[in-house]
Amino acid sequence: MRGKFRRISLPRRLVADLMYASAGVPFVSLTRSLNVRAVVEARARAAQAPGWAAIFVKAFALVAKTEPTLRTLHVKWPWPCLYELPCSVGMVAIARVEKGEECVLFERVRGADEMALGDVDALIRRAKTAPLHEIPSFRKILCVTRLPFPLRRLAWAIGMNFGRQRANFCGSFGVTSVAAYGPGELHALSPGPFVLSYGVIKPDHTIDVVLRWDHLVCDAALIAKTLTRLEQVLSCEIATEMGATRPQADARPVRVAGTRL
Repeated sequence: MRGKFRRISLPRRLVADLMYASAGVPFVSLTRSLNVRAVVEARARAAQAPGWAAIFVKAFALVAKTEPTLRTLHVKWPWPCLYELPCSVGMVAIARVEKGEECVLFERVRGADEMALGDVDALIRRAKTAPLHEIPSFRKILCVTRLPFPLRRLAWAIGMNFGRQRANFCGSFGVTSVAAYGPGELHALSPGPFVLSYGVIKPDHTIDVVLRWDHLVCDAALIAKTLTRLEQVLSCEIATEMGATRPQADARPVRVAGTRL
């Protein structure tokens, strides 16, 4: 059967580079259903409900703030070691349509635990619509992707194997989801040490969360405790922050007695 040749676009080339970089990461995954009733109710009352990607980015960063292992990378140069970051660096998968082609790019969110949830959400929303050249993380990774093949491999080798550069290239954790297109578990690959994906909200206010991790960094016991702590943070810190910014819909104007107009 005769077909036709198609040129590999820049976004497809980026995915190929990511899969090449991810091939050497020994990923294991754990799936758990989390109760997010408090978050669902808080979002319903919020003046502008933040997206679930922003919610999970900040929640995971808050958990990692008190658990250094969740901010740790495994690097090989100048010798194999673990490299602990001072704060979390989240990489959020952003679905875009560029020149008629669906693609995925990654927005970098540094120190989400110190940011307001609304600011995290605004950063992610802007990455979905702003021109590519206006998003620094898009501009940087596409610049690398445009390099000739040997230089790309060299750039990724440096980016994957030096601690500071790996944080810049891959972050300390990733967040992705296909919940907008329906239910299903997504077991994503990433060059980073932790990847969190989430499904749709179920009628009983639970949500399935898949957390994949680099087995060279930690074991399953820590991941199980992380998911438990993540559920607590969602129900407490995140729900409370959204509740504090809800609109005063029931507030009525006060009329001062004895005042003439």
